[in-house]
Amino acid sequence: MNRFGCSCFETPCSSARTVIPVALRLARRDARTGTAARLTVIALLMAGGLSAHAQLQPNKPIRLVTTGIGGGTDFAARQLATGLTASLNRPVIVENRGSSVVPGDTVAKAQPDGHTLLVTSGGIHWVLPLFQKVPYDAVKDFAPVTIMAAFPSVLAINASVPASSVSEFIAIAKAKPGSLNYVMTAEGGSAHLSAAMFSVMAGVRMTPVPYKNTGTAITDLVSGQVQLFFSALGPVMPHVQAGRVKALGSTSARKSPLLPPDMPAIAETVPGYDMEAVYCLFAPAHTPTAIVRYLNQEIQRVLKQPDVKERFVKAGIEPRGSSAAELEELRRVDLARMTRLVKEAGLGARD
Repeated sequence: MNRFGCSCFETPCSSARTVIPVALRLARRDARTGTAARLTVIALLMAGGLSAHAQLQPNKPIRLVTTGIGGGTDFAARQLATGLTASLNRPVIVENRGSSVVPGDTVAKAQPDGHTLLVTSGGIHWVLPLFQKVPYDAVKDFAPVTIMAAFPSVLAINASVPASSVSEFIAIAKAKPGSLNYVMTAEGGSAHLSAAMFSVMAGVRMTPVPYKNTGTAITDLVSGQVQLFFSALGPVMPHVQAGRVKALGSTSARKSPLLPPDMPAIAETVPGYDMEAVYCLFAPAHTPTAIVRYLNQEIQRVLKQPDVKERFVKAGIEPRGSSAAELEELRRVDLARMTRLVKEAGLGARD
């Protein structure tokens, strides 16, 4: 970061590349007027070294593109939009696209100017291409901005399943291979991959049942139409507390403050098991580094606001915030891990 408030001299932005040569030419022209020349250079370098905020187009809205209304990414996007609208003093709107693919395609093709951003879950964004063709490269076409939030899921089972621990559940699943049905709300999504990893690492075989939304899935879990659901905390915990569903363990190896203190981790029974889900924010590739840094800074500020944190926590989501580099590293490591899982689970990609 230079003394003019941007990184133009570390990685020259477009304005610096344009203005600096002009400043130097004018300085040479006015060399005989010493002080005036120096003032000319300083003024123009300051214009070329505008802050990332100034590089955003004045009064132009920022679009947060995400999946359909009512899901977890939609919730995260709306909390962020409300906070950023006030923080940036400009409209920040949520643009819902029902498909898992369309939001990514929209942002990948958008102008890399910081005004069109993708709010997505890590699983859907970089894991979905392992299952089907998508019209973008989940790595090359996107610039990481931040990990917005994370949420552990729980292994929730119908109350009639005679298991009170993960080990007892594994014994039942092994005794009747394929007889237990689990919820799959989206191919490559958190519930699907959590179950697939559990199957591989615990050595059990279970049957996926596709659902279009979490609400219907929870209803069928309570009634016994399906026996298990690797569910986010928000939708399922009221039913656990009412005794209609049993929660056997959390999918996250890291202890989350959102989990009940007595909730064991699945990893305590299945060593190495870890399926914490994350909500992430990406910009189009080639978005200037200064703009990415500025957005990261403002988003982290919003996520630390007490009212924003409270709304996330009530929904069973832990606001996180991270550097762009941390998101990039998470994407690299998790993509490699999920690629191995998909192969080991025999899920395969479709042509």
